[in-house]
Amino acid sequence: MLPSCSLPLLHPTPAIFPPSPQLLEAIKPLKRGLNASEEDQQRIDRLARALERRNPTKKPLASDLLSGQWELLYTTSGSILGANRPALLRPTGPTYQVIDTATLTARNKEGPPFFNQVSAELIPQNDRSVKARKGVLFKEFKILGLIPVKAPANAAGALEVTYLDEDLRVSRGDKGNLFVLRMQNRRVKP
Repeated sequence: MLPSCSLPLLHPTPAIFPPSPQLLEAIKPLKRGLNASEEDQQRIDRLARALERRNPTKKPLASDLLSGQWELLYTTSGSILGANRPALLRPTGPTYQVIDTATLTARNKEGPPFFNQVSAELIPQNDRSVKARKGVLFKEFKILGLIPVKAPANAAGALEVTYLDEDLRVSRGDKGNLFVLRMQNRRVKP
């Protein structure tokens, strides 16, 4: 009798590696997306979609993993990047989004030179999205981190959390923008 030979030896299964290291490596040189070419954006989008298909958190808005301070690693949003501003007026340093799922509030904070902030109320549509007409209702802007300005009534948006684990979050906005963020501190509140 011949020794048995398993099929995996004849047809090895390729190793499956999580796409997040590939995604993180691909966005590293892109200055949060500011230096991303169209080709870079397409590659990042493909890597993000591969990650989204493996989302371990099926109900992100109901998960404790969502609360805390997230650092923006990459986005396609020109307004957040300050892409249309002169280089001296673009945000430098880290940009954060702080979320509290218990109070359904959030705060976006950008770094120098202006340290601008915006606070928002989150209105969930389901367990994955703050979608609908006014899923993210902006309440107040802070100029230079100090001067409060009430947000206009039409200042609203939508956001879907498409991937969430303990360290990484991928979200997509209502204007088609992609956001990749890394958890910095779970204890920070908006």
